[in-house]
Amino acid sequence: MNDTAHALGASRTLWELVARRAALTPDRPVLLQDDRVLTFGELRDRAERVAAGLYGMGVRPGTVVAWQLPTRIETALLSFALARLGAVQSPVIPFYRDREVGFALRESGAEFFAVPGLWRGFDHTEMAARLGARGVFEAYGTLPDGDPAVLPPPPADGTTVRWIYWTSGTTSDPKGVLHTDRSLIAGGSCLAHALHLSADDVGSMAFPYAHIAGPDYTVMLLLYGFPAVMFEQFALPDALEAYRKHGVTVAGGSTAFYSMFLAEQRKRPGEKVIPSLRLLAGGGAPKPPEVYRSVVRDMGVQLTHGYGMTEVPMITMGSPDDTEENLATTEGRPPEGMEIRIVDGEVRLRGEAVCQGYLDPAQTAEAFDAEGFLRTGDLGFVKPSGHLVLTGRLKDVIIRKGENISAKEIEDLLAAHPGVGDVAVVGLPDVSRGELVCAVVEQPVGADELTLSSVTSYLREQGLSVHKLPERLEVVDALPRNETLRKVLKYRLRERFGGGGG
Repeated sequence: MNDTAHALGASRTLWELVARRAALTPDRPVLLQDDRVLTFGELRDRAERVAAGLYGMGVRPGTVVAWQLPTRIETALLSFALARLGAVQSPVIPFYRDREVGFALRESGAEFFAVPGLWRGFDHTEMAARLGARGVFEAYGTLPDGDPAVLPPPPADGTTVRWIYWTSGTTSDPKGVLHTDRSLIAGGSCLAHALHLSADDVGSMAFPYAHIAGPDYTVMLLLYGFPAVMFEQFALPDALEAYRKHGVTVAGGSTAFYSMFLAEQRKRPGEKVIPSLRLLAGGGAPKPPEVYRSVVRDMGVQLTHGYGMTEVPMITMGSPDDTEENLATTEGRPPEGMEIRIVDGEVRLRGEAVCQGYLDPAQTAEAFDAEGFLRTGDLGFVKPSGHLVLTGRLKDVIIRKGENISAKEIEDLLAAHPGVGDVAVVGLPDVSRGELVCAVVEQPVGADELTLSSVTSYLREQGLSVHKLPERLEVVDALPRNETLRKVLKYRLRERFGGGGG
């Protein structure tokens, strides 16, 4: 991290970070969307006017404001306006509906709720009324406005809980995750430090801004002073025009995004699908080594993958100067200040980027051990070089006849099979074995039909132990995924093919 970025990373609050960056480079762009450009100076000035408008509506420091908005410049302005006021924000993914939204509004005690109105054929204002939400206002094309002279001083304390994020649904029940400005700044600093970016780069936000990755990524923009293209609706190949128009140098999101870019590149062998692109980066879901090798080989760009979660927005991150082996097989290294401890194979974390817990005190007590380390539920080990290797999830270990089997090990091997587009391996209840190993596969267009015998023969050739071989194969049109970073929802596969949850 350069000296300027390092100094900015010491900011106590997100608003202080915005103000300091705006003073340094007021005329440089920070957000690009369609033909619109927002500079760092405009981000500060317009967010203050929005904050004044919110203040006129009754929003005060500590007021809980939920917002369910798409990835737009207006969304960023509203969020930073709330940060300027010192309100408590509860971002809600815009694809969520009555059950999840109602839960978030009730649990957070939201006094105001910002919605986009009618968006992508769904009436969010009507849903808000149906749920009995308080203080509903639309914040899509227009935002509250007022004279900043009415505003109280900006918050000075960055360690007060001012963010409630919601776990995005790889399990059925969401949890309210409590963050501070400092924990979000620490997460974004980790990302920025690892990627070695500069003011000449152009990033992209193809994920929901309401996801924890929203502030994570925006902190990086503020630290280094470069812009990002925002995509309200992301789909390939339609989005490629914007990537090319704005000269995006850094793209990504998660493993599913890498695969989408790869699919587009393979349609045009010998021609770079995004000429300016030099780096794919992301996290949020496991990355099979074959995906790394395919991106480097077929796209001619580097791929750095990291490890994060709603509770800890950035834990480790691969760096462009890592070895090929570490980039392919690890999640990168933690930044200074992130402690990783392996206890009985489980990854546990302590550091400034770790959340303060959950809205439910019982969930908080269960999540942290006696020494204040967060239990992640992920399994892994740390190499002598400091790189973290994830081997699976505690709940993703299949116990077959008393033997532990890692679903991730099988998934990584199958990801290299030419007849496999994507795969998820789950354990299903079985009377004689306890659990059986089931591979659920998406196939690429035009691929030969897979059979269980062909899959097990391939895995034997790859050296997989016989007791780990799948005993069931299911081929599906599409794996069930969440709407944020496109994580596979394994609990739905267990429900569909095993007759129960888990």
